[in-house]
Amino acid sequence: MDIRQINDEYSVSGQITVDELDEIKAQGFKSLVCNRPDEEEPGQPHYAEIEARAKELGLEIRHIPVGRMGLTPEGVTEMADVLEDFQKPMLGFCRSGARSTAIYEQAQRFKG
Repeated sequence: MDIRQINDEYSVSGQITVDELDEIKAQGFKSLVCNRPDEEEPGQPHYAEIEARAKELGLEIRHIPVGRMGLTPEGVTEMADVLEDFQKPMLGFCRSGARSTAIYEQAQRFKG
């Protein structure tokens, strides 16, 4: 797991697994946003599996998938709402971290 800090409140990573959630919580993250659609690649963990364990650990989590069509106005609005409502620090993840970075940047512009 390669976590890259964007600022004090938001970091990104590539795909995480259920087994990594304990470590993510131990690192102090309080919420998660998954920006990867289910079934993007064979063998990829399903969002529901990650969500179930995250909730067991007391982490807030939301699924805002960014697919082949890229960012949508609805997705950016939802991300802005999550950034407003969820506890920080927050970890966004997708396949590589690029979509989680892009939607965060757009949501910040939307909020501003």
